[in-house]
Amino acid sequence: MLRPDDDIVAIKYFTAMVTGSTRSNQETYLKALATLSSVEVVLGKFKKKRVACIEPSCSHLGNRLFETVEEKRTDVNIAVSMLDDAYQNACDQFVLVSGDSDLVPSVSLIRSRFGKKKIIVYVPHTPSPTSTRGFAVELRYAAHVNRDLPINFLAKAQFPTQIPDGSGGLITKPLSW
Repeated sequence: MLRPDDDIVAIKYFTAMVTGSTRSNQETYLKALATLSSVEVVLGKFKKKRVACIEPSCSHLGNRLFETVEEKRTDVNIAVSMLDDAYQNACDQFVLVSGDSDLVPSVSLIRSRFGKKKIIVYVPHTPSPTSTRGFAVELRYAAHVNRDLPINFLAKAQFPTQIPDGSGGLITKPLSW
């Protein structure tokens, strides 16, 4: 839907497996993606860490620490994959859907080492009367072309409610989506 005139060679979806109540939804989505031969799923991971609450609303709690999780390796996996594809001459252009400024060094390196390869960045964001295109400025600047990807666009790009799983069964979209 984003690039109807492009010859798509591969789609790589980078994520990490969540924990908790939404994991089964994510597993269902990844099973649906696996039915598409052009899609490769690349997994990072979540790492537990302890952080102190620094919000003013936490001041009455003192130096209380909370356990949370942080997604790890996803940005590195994207960067390494892009560089590998560039060195392997696997594509003429990259379409990156991200707003992560950690990807700026790899985008910049590809631009400097592979001058004929084009990098297009779509930055997801929620349109609002007060929003601006100021999100992901460094990443936008590093790419050849940048565009906003309105979050409401994603609703138009979803799988149907049920799809064949490739082995005679069906994958059903969870009701909570």
